Amino acid sequence: MIKAVIFDFDGTLADTLPICFHAFQAVFKEFDDIDITDGEIKAMFGPSETGIIKENLLNKNQDRAIELYYEKYTKNHRNLVPDNEEMNNLLLYLKRKGYKLAIVTGKARRSLNISLECLNMKEFFDVVITGDDVNKPKPHPEGINKALKQLNIENNEAIFLGDSDADILAGKAADIYTVGVHWLLNYQTQRFNVKPNTIFRSIKDCRQFIENRSQHNIFN
Repeated sequence: MIKAVIFDFDGTLADTLPICFHAFQAVFKEFDDIDITDGEIKAMFGPSETGIIKENLLNKNQDRAIELYYEKYTKNHRNLVPDNEEMNNLLLYLKRKGYKLAIVTGKARRSLNISLECLNMKEFFDVVITGDDVNKPKPHPEGINKALKQLNIENNEAIFLGDSDADILAGKAADIYTVGVHWLLNYQTQRFNVKPNTIFRSIKDCRQFIENRSQHNIFN
């Protein structure tokens, strides 16, 4: 029986990829004087934003670059990230039905908190695991395993939703039911190279799935 729903964040819970790209592009232009593409930024995903900058920026003023990232992320969030009433309604439905909710994301806690505040999502989640909370980012299962432990949930009592191959790999490594999502305008993986247990192409799909499987073993 499903007791918990665990979500990735960027491209899964919120259409935040455009603001991430914008902020990273501003940093690399300002400090390394290079124009970096969305695809090149996607290839860096895994570590938190802080980790990405520290691992990829050539300029030594990394602390200043990190602050510029958050400045751009905060200033332009409401312009570049649309509110999603349907998503918030799904989360509210799950909470009212008694499901435990969690986020496992590679984002830094600082940027995640900015997004949760802007999108009115702060109160939905019982557990939040960010890139700051793990030693090994996805596709390693460390974050999912931490979430399961903090939720006090067995891996066969939860599902994990994500929009990238790294999400699906992490879910499979944690032996959890994995859901690939292509329900927002922007997402990381156009075609999953690693097959999830199922794919949701609309937020409505998620609610129907939960309703249909809530009283049954999700692996059947």
